[in-house]
Amino acid sequence: MDEDYYRKLGFRCGLEIHQRLDTGEKLFCACSTEQDSNSIGKVYRMQRAVAGELGAIDRAARFEQGKKRRFEYNLYESSTCLVDADEEPPHELNNDALRTVLSLASAMGMNVMDEIEPMRKNVADGSDTSAFQRTMLVGFDGSITVNGRKVGIPSVCLEEESCGIEKDYGEEIAYNVDRLGIPLIEIATSADIASPQMAKDVALHIGMLLRLTGKVKRGLGTIRQDVNVSIAGGARVEIKGLQDVSMLNRFVENEVRRQKELADIAKLLARSKAMVGKAVDVTEIFEGTKAELIRKKLERGGRAIAFSLSGFAGLLGREINPNRRLGSEISDYAKTAGAGGIIHSDEDMGKYGLSREELGSLKKRLGMKDGDSFILVAEKAGIAERTIEMARERAQRAIEGVPKETRVAVNDESCTSRFTRPLPGGARMYPETDVRPISIDKKMLDEAAESAPDIEKEGRMLKAQLGDDRTVELLMRSPRLQLYRAITRRKGMDCRLVANILLQKFTELSRNGFAMDNISDEKLIDIFAAYSEDKITKQAIDELLKAASKESSLKIDGAIRALGLGRITGKELSTLVSRFKKEEKTSDVGQLKKAIMSKHRLNIDGEELNNLLA
Repeated sequence: MDEDYYRKLGFRCGLEIHQRLDTGEKLFCACSTEQDSNSIGKVYRMQRAVAGELGAIDRAARFEQGKKRRFEYNLYESSTCLVDADEEPPHELNNDALRTVLSLASAMGMNVMDEIEPMRKNVADGSDTSAFQRTMLVGFDGSITVNGRKVGIPSVCLEEESCGIEKDYGEEIAYNVDRLGIPLIEIATSADIASPQMAKDVALHIGMLLRLTGKVKRGLGTIRQDVNVSIAGGARVEIKGLQDVSMLNRFVENEVRRQKELADIAKLLARSKAMVGKAVDVTEIFEGTKAELIRKKLERGGRAIAFSLSGFAGLLGREINPNRRLGSEISDYAKTAGAGGIIHSDEDMGKYGLSREELGSLKKRLGMKDGDSFILVAEKAGIAERTIEMARERAQRAIEGVPKETRVAVNDESCTSRFTRPLPGGARMYPETDVRPISIDKKMLDEAAESAPDIEKEGRMLKAQLGDDRTVELLMRSPRLQLYRAITRRKGMDCRLVANILLQKFTELSRNGFAMDNISDEKLIDIFAAYSEDKITKQAIDELLKAASKESSLKIDGAIRALGLGRITGKELSTLVSRFKKEEKTSDVGQLKKAIMSKHRLNIDGEELNNLLA
């Protein structure tokens, strides 16, 4: 779809890019930012929402508190401390992280705060041991130019990374604390992105700027894109946690489709004068039921509760996104109360084993008429009541239109999202009392301007090295750009070879089952250093990459010897050629080259051999 199509829809879109910074220490302590697996213990917490600076409790934090979950936190030897466990005040701010954010703010032409005020962002979902995330506004009112179009950057913030979920048990969540407190930069764009494709292009541009700093982490989960989308007749919806920027446009397209479908459903419900019925305990109807899902819950003391949906017939099963229906949306809300899901009347009742008599009794008990639907929940007492109320709330919102909410990306081929909590507001912010304000002076700003990443300048430098525009474009967008820089700093390094291996050979070997992400940057630098020192040939690089992908502790010099990959050159090569001339009893250049390379392909440089045979 072109931009005219989205403009007619009243499309508005903005991004929030979150990127972990590659500093040696965390934002407010000296712990390592490298995640480790050496567990040293656990702590447990319950969390509650608190009032923000304006005296109100944020609706998203209140929603999370209402789940009444218990949180388990796994602590680790080198990457967690008492600060992470919320048992010690934070230390001084990481200056390396601050300098990186200042340089990015300079690159985007932002105004920088004279004094940075650390704040607390109330979360209460367990993702931080303290129930808040430390964050600070560094720059404001900047912009970038993408494909000749100006895009506003209203804010850039420096904040703490959250914990990572290890396992969700429903009423309890286990978190790993090793990533908590890693410096994280948040770059927010204005909401004037004109199309899904433009959203993707803007995200790619910001990703390039981040990589050009040379101070960002690589790998899955180290950068996340959150996207805010709305259309006329819809509502602002935030989709969090998009991990693959190449799929961002599809997520936006699907969210537009979802909002269009929900808006259409609301119109149909308005025509039918739809209503959400009251919750009714229907446990007695299913006593002795053969429907296994319900029977197991009731045998354990659970309850069956249902409500009618006047005028909803056929709409609960209406598809609003790939493999997603209105019933899926209601089920998402229900699951936040701890339930496994819901049963609704647009489904095939045969798959649940419900009898005609049970369905008849249920409809009669709910006072249903033609054109009505129902939603049924069977859960243990307490959870059943909370679940049915969440389902009723979402059903009511279907009548009203598209709800404002925060959703989480489903990172698979569907490129869809699911509800996670209400959209947060400003009430979640309040001052951080344990960290002093940070003054920004002229010297810091001058240093930031000098180190600011410059996409055009980098492109010109790469073009001079590589020549090919397409290779330059791919490298600029690649997470391995900094690795390319580190490798090609060595004098006399073949830049084109390095780029081709990092861009093409890595992809080829990954598709063939080699775990290329297991190879450390240091090991890759050692492999190319061996090539530049004439220890190996170009052909041998492939074999070392394969070996390094299988063994993380591999020593490159030892592998060269063990695999017989040492380069044959100079006098040794001349002696080898003389021997082959005698053995093959020929001086024919083509025949000699074929015979030699068939046995020593990985050890001999073809160009050197050609020169010797000429």
